[in-house]
Amino acid sequence: MNFRKRASVVLFAVSCMAAFGVAAEPAIVYDLGGKFDKSFNEAAYRGMEQWKKETGKQYLEFEVSNESQREQAIRRMAERGASPIIAMSFSQASAIEKVAKEFPKLQFAIVDDVVKQPNVQSVIFKEHEGSFLVGVMAAIASKTGKSGFVGGMDIPLIRKFQCGYEQGVKYINPKAEVVANMTGTTGAAWNDPTRGGELAKAQFSKGVDVIFAAAGGTGAGVYQAAKDGGKLAIGVDSNQNHMQPGTMLTSMIKRVDVAVYNISKAHKPGLTLLGLKEGGVDYAMDEHNAKLVSADMKKRVDAAKADIVSGKIKVVDYTVDSSCKY
Repeated sequence: MNFRKRASVVLFAVSCMAAFGVAAEPAIVYDLGGKFDKSFNEAAYRGMEQWKKETGKQYLEFEVSNESQREQAIRRMAERGASPIIAMSFSQASAIEKVAKEFPKLQFAIVDDVVKQPNVQSVIFKEHEGSFLVGVMAAIASKTGKSGFVGGMDIPLIRKFQCGYEQGVKYINPKAEVVANMTGTTGAAWNDPTRGGELAKAQFSKGVDVIFAAAGGTGAGVYQAAKDGGKLAIGVDSNQNHMQPGTMLTSMIKRVDVAVYNISKAHKPGLTLLGLKEGGVDYAMDEHNAKLVSADMKKRVDAAKADIVSGKIKVVDYTVDSSCKY
């Protein structure tokens, strides 16, 4: 069956399901690192599971293990009539754009990038705002005046985390030093805990005593190194405080779970922007870091949060101003 005939069959099936009140099942395509990466992908998985629990319905899923699978996986979901089809990560933008054009009757979504198609919902976060908050906490907790940052793949999105973090640190201590390293320039940078641990140890040897890791599965190595060295670490995307209780100062929460759940429940074409004001990012507090966060620290970070929401503090977005001057 050629492409046009195949697409027509799929669209006819989707039209029939809509006509008889049968909803198409959603689908999600996780990116490199797998759905149990304890970070970005896993947050998306939790969002889908919440939707499944509340609706009693099923969904399709695929875990990308190499870059060539992205477009193929999305197209296969479309051929099965899945809708909406949610692609996790900016790296799937070109694939979503291409397949969305081929299947205009279906709904698509991408998290962490923008695809301008009438049937695509694009969700991006104000990571710089949440990163500012954990930067505030890092600066207050640091005894050396040196904070660290370990990023995953060296891309503008991760520089956005770094930029926000540095601004938060400098907001508390203008003289503070931030030592930063990126893990790599390919997708493998998201899942290299050994390298993450090496980078963390190198930073600790320079006097850094708290590190924010925005590196997907690579972060596990950073957290272990902090635990072993009696230092502090900060998690990302999901609440990772439980991974090394007692040395995880906090986690910069990126509510990917909420975004995925909302897309599955009610797809909205166009751009969805989630920051502190919208509850899209925040910092994590629980029993695992309660003893590390003093009442004064919490008071100061909450004050900064309120000032960002009100507009009193304007956090520079690296993707808008790469100079990152605060």
